[in-house]
Amino acid sequence: MSEDKITEFEAPIYFKYSYTAGKTTTRFLQAIKKGEIVGQRCPECLGVYVPPRGSCPKDGVATEEEIELSDKGTVESFTINYLPIPGGAVDPPYVSANIILDGSDIAFMHIISEINHSKVRIGMRVKAQWRSKKEWKPSLENIAYFKPLDEPDVDINSIREKYKNA
Repeated sequence: MSEDKITEFEAPIYFKYSYTAGKTTTRFLQAIKKGEIVGQRCPECLGVYVPPRGSCPKDGVATEEEIELSDKGTVESFTINYLPIPGGAVDPPYVSANIILDGSDIAFMHIISEINHSKVRIGMRVKAQWRSKKEWKPSLENIAYFKPLDEPDVDINSIREKYKNA
């Protein structure tokens, strides 16, 4: 009798979990639900971080001063994605980008749309495209995506230099 060796198998695993937001994240999500983006300023380096984390990633000190930010920003870096996200809202190819909002000192990731993915570039100016207000909930999904602005590109080195000094 011949035995075939099993060299691989597929076993999908699904996790269900609950997330409890702390006070900083709760305040951020409550602001998003109202169509506002808030960050927090570090009392030492004066950097503004969004989404706020309750402490400065550079200095490790508590942050409490909230700053309302613009929904406009600059593409710091990006990736063109060709693989679908299971259950995702966008079909490939799509662009995910690190966006530095005006007034912020750290980038956060979101989707870029309304432009051919091959035309996205570092330094490109973008603006949030909000979903309809009746769809708003305490989630960054209130921003459907970011779209290009008809503004000159920003020299990304000037933004990176600001990081070094923050």
